Amino acid sequence: MKSQWFVIHTLAGQEQKVKDSIEKRLKTEVMGEYIREVLVPMEKVAEIRAGKKTITNRKLYPGYVFIDMVLFDEEQRIVDKPWYFVRGIQGIIGFIGGDRPTPTPTEEIEMIKAQISDSEETEKPKINFETGETVKINDGPFLNFSGVIEEIEPERGKLRVTVNIFGRNTPVELEYWQVEKA
Repeated sequence: MKSQWFVIHTLAGQEQKVKDSIEKRLKTEVMGEYIREVLVPMEKVAEIRAGKKTITNRKLYPGYVFIDMVLFDEEQRIVDKPWYFVRGIQGIIGFIGGDRPTPTPTEEIEMIKAQISDSEETEKPKINFETGETVKINDGPFLNFSGVIEEIEPERGKLRVTVNIFGRNTPVELEYWQVEKA
């Protein structure tokens, strides 16, 4: 029997708990032949709180858990053992697709895994700025100056802010964590 990826809908905030429950019960109920992998896609996000840079994990798909499992036999009938095993775990609402879950294409899962591994290497800034917005600089040589965001470069984690210095508008390049909303 061939395993396929499925998406499980969970209660909000229960994704990691569901993943841990599945992995813990796998061993006790001998489900290893049916369930291969459980995935809660997350990315690292950098933000500034109280002047300190903090890195947190953010779920890419809140409310969903991805599972690589054998759910259908050769005749495309649902195999009862893994079906009831997953459905019986606390925090699970059900499979995407209802009583006849639809497998997620492997290419999509590969893209999600690539996104996760990219996030491991560099934390992504939590973007909450818009072009034209006024911000206050809270670090560096322009501390306590205010400026207007002219350009946002998410891939570099930088902002181009126009600051009025001695009566002249001067463009300054800053990192996200060096500014806050005015």
